[in-house]
Formats: sequence, structure tokens, C-alpha cells
Amino acid sequence: MIARRARLAAAGILCLAACARPSSTAPAPAPAAASHLPPVPVVRGPLALTVVYPPADAVVDARDSSFLFGSTGAGDADLTINGFPVRVWPNGAWLAWLPLPPDSVMQFRLVAHTPRDSAELVYSARRAPRFVPPDSAVWIDSTSLRPQGRVWLARGEYLAVGARAAQGAEVRLRLADGTVVPLTPDPRPDEIPAGIRAFDRDTLNLRAEPRPDRYAGMFRGVRIGDPGAVLAPAAAAQPGDGPVLEAISGSDTARVRWPLQVGLLDTLPVVAELGDPAGPADAVVVGRAAPRTSYHWFFPVGTRAVVAGRRGDQVELRLSEGVDAWVAAGEVRPLPAGTPRPRGVAGSISITPAAGGERASIRIPLGVRVPFRVDEGDRRLTLTLYGTAGDASWIRYGAGGSPVRRVTWTEEPGARAVLAVELGSDVWGYRTRWSGTDLLLEVRRPPVMAGGRPLEGRLIVVDPGHPPGGATGPTGLREADANLAVALRLRALLEGAGARVVLTRTSDVPVELGARVKLADSLDADLLVSIHNNALPDGLNPFTNNGTSVYYSQPRSLPLARAIQRALVERLGVRDLGVGRGDLALTRATWQPSVLCEGLYMILPDQEAALRDPAGQQLYARGVFEGIVAYLKSVTRATAPAGSASGR
Repeated sequence: MIARRARLAAAGILCLAACARPSSTAPAPAPAAASHLPPVPVVRGPLALTVVYPPADAVVDARDSSFLFGSTGAGDADLTINGFPVRVWPNGAWLAWLPLPPDSVMQFRLVAHTPRDSAELVYSARRAPRFVPPDSAVWIDSTSLRPQGRVWLARGEYLAVGARAAQGAEVRLRLADGTVVPLTPDPRPDEIPAGIRAFDRDTLNLRAEPRPDRYAGMFRGVRIGDPGAVLAPAAAAQPGDGPVLEAISGSDTARVRWPLQVGLLDTLPVVAELGDPAGPADAVVVGRAAPRTSYHWFFPVGTRAVVAGRRGDQVELRLSEGVDAWVAAGEVRPLPAGTPRPRGVAGSISITPAAGGERASIRIPLGVRVPFRVDEGDRRLTLTLYGTAGDASWIRYGAGGSPVRRVTWTEEPGARAVLAVELGSDVWGYRTRWSGTDLLLEVRRPPVMAGGRPLEGRLIVVDPGHPPGGATGPTGLREADANLAVALRLRALLEGAGARVVLTRTSDVPVELGARVKLADSLDADLLVSIHNNALPDGLNPFTNNGTSVYYSQPRSLPLARAIQRALVERLGVRDLGVGRGDLALTRATWQPSVLCEGLYMILPDQEAALRDPAGQQLYARGVFEGIVAYLKSVTRATAPAGSASGR
């Protein structure tokens, strides 16, 4: 199951049909193809009503409808929930898509009958609180105030603020010094949840109506309260520290204290070092283009940058002119006051071939650990060094064969030096690390196929996804167990074809995501394949949004994802959702192609049943195996090419 904020892991997941009315009957999935899954077994046990999702301690975050799932214990049961008929599969599993009761504590009455007996269950679940405008002339939604907490920014930088208030009101922010900041109507529509944007196949759910009760404004150069030093430990702003937001309509006024503190940065730059120097030497600090967005930069421990601002627990770093990155405040360590801005000079470059020309290490002296980013093309790696001037008078390619064909560099606006590394074949893998203040960029080329057997001698790391976390099916099958069963069968297939296989786990033990990727890297694995089974984020209809998909992150991994996707769809016979790029820990690996497979959906009764069945597990494993074979046949070299050197 994909790990993301929109997923609820341990017990399954909730979905709502955000823009559609729920059917009075939970519909059966409409298969897009002839399923090859084994039939659902027939169970004729006594009635035993269970609800797996939502669990009793969950908070349902849905607008008007969602799905529930569980089991009756008997496949011949007739089931209703709050009066709506719900389909029961032959093994007793059920999946219902229902309107939600309007109460904050919702009641679901399950009534089941078989020819033998009957049962009833009243089940309670909480729903997330939502602001409902009061029946008054003027109001303010205090939960909508953005931003909140502690903010630091430069004196000349504007701070944008926004809030919801009664339509047509005069809205203004009154600061402690008497300054009044007007907020004007900002009728943007509600943001569509990320899960719906990414995965919903119904484009009607991508529509959103403008909101006439939104207001926005901005100001600059004003200190509010005392948030302390920019890299001090985070603390919540107290309501009494903030300015007052007013909404005025005729003679009526609503007021609310805005919990906001604003600090202004000194002209003396604050320079920080990333990561814990006492932690692992190969640790990485991730950077984002905006707070809490997807990962965009990967900074090795010890990288330095200037602090440009902060919002709560997110610190803004100025990489170079016009380029900022956001990192977690806990990953930033201030250096002594007066530490100069990091300014690197990329000196003469040396390339050292290794492993018989299969890989090479590129050493770039910089003088300081500046931020950088690596981007890949088919046969090219582009290294952008921020806050750096180029002075590579010499580029030495070393003796013997090498995957590196040519290295060139250019100066770009905004104090950036850009190195282009051209390769003699497609990118297979790369990695970076600091050696003092020299940056080492290691590259490798595709492996050689031995005797027409693409898997012979290949080292493949297979990752059975979870625990911790993972979805749970209607009859209680844990995703971690299903993933491991498929991975063990995949290992047998790969080893039978001559591959060496390492599993990231062989039992029901938690393994951190980072440790799984590091294992593949440390073993010099040729491929990393993660086995998962899916659930859905909030706001998606499970009866129209299910099927097989494979995810990748790095461009070089897309052909592997497509090959496995084709084979999985052919073997499983379920809907083809296609491949997708996902910001996932197991697919971010850069030393080898890596993908994450979402073969089946845990929450669909027939697919959960297939994952319990050895025949279904084998179908899944066989699809992944055949995809790997097809991919390796298309990209591996029959013989090792002659090495490339300077000028080739």
C-alpha cells in the first residue's frame, strides 16, 4: 500500500464520493477485463458481524459518503446497513458505499439474515469536525486562519494571509501598532484533495466551485510578538500574542485573535548545516519546493546553506539567487554567528573508472559543502551546484574503460555551476557523497547479459512492503502478510532463473523504509522491486477506482515499471490503471532501477480472497517475474562494450 498522508494504514481506508451522490445500494465492482483470479471460496458459518473499517478509534474525514467494509461470517447472508442493501461475497466479506449520517458520532445499524439465523450490530464511528457558518449576519471561521504559529521572513518580504468570513463583510487585520491590513475577497475554489487529483478516474470530481467567503491580504516589515531566534525549538504561538481579525457587516462585528507571531531576519545571514553530524554518515536531508510538498532535493549530511525564513517547523533555505528549499527544522543546525555564506568553486575534475569499466567515480572539489541537485536523462546526468562558480580548468578521465563519455560544465545565472555528465549507455544508477569538501558522484552502466539468460547472476532485492502500517482486508487479511507471501513466491521464480535474491524481510517484523533502500544500495543490487497491495485515499469510489498499477520515481525506472505492469495485467486480468510516478521511499533509490507494485486492492473482497489463495499469490508473483525478465532482455548488454575515454 502506498504510504502517504491520505492513507489510513493499519485497518484499511475510508473513501468518499466527493461530488457524486451515493447509491442506495452498494454496487459491485464493474470489471474492466476478464479476471483471472481464483474464485472466492464459499463460507457457510454462523453469522458473526464485524466492521474492519472504519475502526472504532478512527476519525472519518469525508464530506457526505464513504465506504465501510467487514464480514458477516456467512456467504449466504443478506445484509443491510442503515436500511441500504449491501452485497455479500461468497466468503462473507462485504464492502458498502453509503451516505454518512450527519452527526459527529455516526451510528451504523447492520442487520443480517441467513436461512439459519439473524444478527444485528450497531456500530459507531466519529467524523472529522467541519466548520458550519452560524445563522448570523457576520462570522469568522477561526480554523481557516493561515498562516498560524511562528513565522520568520526578511524585512522586504511580503507575508500573505487568508481567512474565511461572512460573504460581503468588510474584513481587516488590526496589528498591535495600529496598522490595519485590509483583506479583500479571494473567491478561489476549495482545493481538491491530493488523492482525488492523483487517482480519481471520474473527472467530474475534479470540479470545484468558487468560495465567495474567502479573503486574502498581505503585509511586510512588521514584527508581531516575539517568536525568538529563527532556529530556536518550535513552540506554538499563543492567541494573546497575535493581531485581531475583524469582520464587519453593517452594525455587526465579529472578532477573533489570530495566533500568529512574526519575526524579521537580521541582515547578517544565518548559515546552517544540515543533518546530525553524530548520525549516520550516509544520511540524507530532504528538501521541498514549498512546505510539506513532495521531495525535490536530497542533501547529504554536512551540506551548508543560508536560512531565508521559517514557518512553524519548516525552515526555508536560500540555495542560490531565486532558488529556495524547505527542510524540517529538526534537520537544521545553526553555525556560529558570522559564518560566511557558503560559496563553492568547482575546481578541476577527476574521473576514476572501476570494476572493469562498469562504473566510475567523478570527484568535484568545491572547498565547501554547497547544496546540489542531480537530474537524469536517458544517457546524461546533470549536476547543479548552487552558490558555486566554475573553475574546472582540467577534466581528467583516467585510464581504461568507463561509463563516462564526456563531462562539460557551464555557468548559469544565480551563482550556479552546472556539470553535464554524458554516458556511453543509458543511466543505470548513480549516488553522491561528501569526501571532505569534495563531492563524489558515482555512476554505473547496465549489466551484461550472460549467455542469453537475463537473470543469470543478477542480484535483485525484493521488498515485501510493511510492517509497520499497511492495509487490512474485509476478512482481516493484513497487507504485510499478503506482500510477504507474494515476495516468497517471486524469490523462488527469480532464483530458478539464475538470479540471486535478497528479501528485505522474511518474517513479520517491522523494517524502516530507509533501511530497505540502504540494503539494496549496500549490496550493489541490480534491481529493487517492492511488493504491495493497495487501498484508497479519502474521496475515491472503490468500485470505480481499483486495479493494477506500478510506480516509479527515477526516469530510468519507467521502462521497468511498464514491463511489470503489462505482465501483471495479463496475469491478474484486473483493470489496468497504468504506471505512475510516485514520491515513494522505495522508488527513490538512485543506485539501481526501482519500482513499487500495487498488484491488487486489499479492500475488495474478491481481491483480498485471491491474496489468501496460493494460486492468486502465484499469479501476482508470476506477473512481476515475467515483467522483470522482459525488461532485462530489453536493456542488458549481450557483451561488454569497449571503454570510453576522453574525446570519445
